[in-house]
Amino acid sequence: MAAVVVAGIAGLSLAVRRRFPFSVALTCSVAAVFASPLALPFSLYALTLYGRRRTSLGWVAVGAVLLAAVGVHLYYARNAWGTDPTWAEMAGVVASGLGVVVVVPVLLGLHQRSRRRLVRALAERAERAETEQELRADQARLEERARLAGEMHDVVTHRVSLMVLQATSLRTRAPDEDVRAAAEEIRVVGRQAMRELRDLVGVLRSQDQVGTALDDKADVLDVSDLVADSRSAGIAVELATDGEPLPAEPAVRRTAYRIVQEGLTNVHKHAPGAEVRVRVRYDDGWIHLTVRNTPSSRAPDVELGAGGTGLEGLRQRVDLVGGRLRASPRPEGGFELEAALPADGRP
Repeated sequence: MAAVVVAGIAGLSLAVRRRFPFSVALTCSVAAVFASPLALPFSLYALTLYGRRRTSLGWVAVGAVLLAAVGVHLYYARNAWGTDPTWAEMAGVVASGLGVVVVVPVLLGLHQRSRRRLVRALAERAERAETEQELRADQARLEERARLAGEMHDVVTHRVSLMVLQATSLRTRAPDEDVRAAAEEIRVVGRQAMRELRDLVGVLRSQDQVGTALDDKADVLDVSDLVADSRSAGIAVELATDGEPLPAEPAVRRTAYRIVQEGLTNVHKHAPGAEVRVRVRYDDGWIHLTVRNTPSSRAPDVELGAGGTGLEGLRQRVDLVGGRLRASPRPEGGFELEAALPADGRP
């Protein structure tokens, strides 16, 4: 009865063999001294496979108990033999018993452990290769951005610079006042385009920032230069600011700047002679923008195409920073562009 209880305890201890492999192996070895060692092979297999802390003391303890178990079982086997066995017979019994109970489970555990290590090493190598591939792709994108920056700097900025120089020369030498005014407007617009192109080239050449020519420091929105340029072009623009100005993230400031710029550009294109009111309102962490113009007092000087891509691009930019955009004609005539942007840029 006691042997059955001991064997049952050894079998139940196998339930925690993965968490406590040394303790379970020692328990099963002790149980093998007093009962049939049925649980011992499974405990030795678990000890070889899951034993992470291979201390010499633990192995010595398990080995000592196993030797004691072998000695006890040999003693009982010799008494049950009937006659005195020879050393060869006893060695055969010991070898066969140790082979089945100890050697085979240990070899299987070592094989499985090596296989798991190999699979883990292959998985880590595959993950490392994937990471290196992503790094190479990022490097290729950075190199392509630098190449585009060089092309833009060499071609576009050079042509725009020539345009500004020619407009400056025309403004100086033209005898007609209207021609000089037109040349001055071309010069102002060209210089503004040069500033924006330099910002864009800086973005393409930057390896630390993606998609912005602004620094990471939160700052206050400023559209006074847009209003001044429109006034110099003959558009009556009123700028109003309500509330305490909020520092905004670079992406939000850039988007707000483009909204005002797009609204004033549409007035230049489609509503010459109209009066424009630009309102910037700060309220509870949000930046509210309104660009509202009255009906045009005259037909456009130049016939333009249908267009429409500017507002669609604005909608995409506003969505990226978690804002809202509305563009609609006014009932009494004119047009209104409204937007609300979170200052922190989070949807």
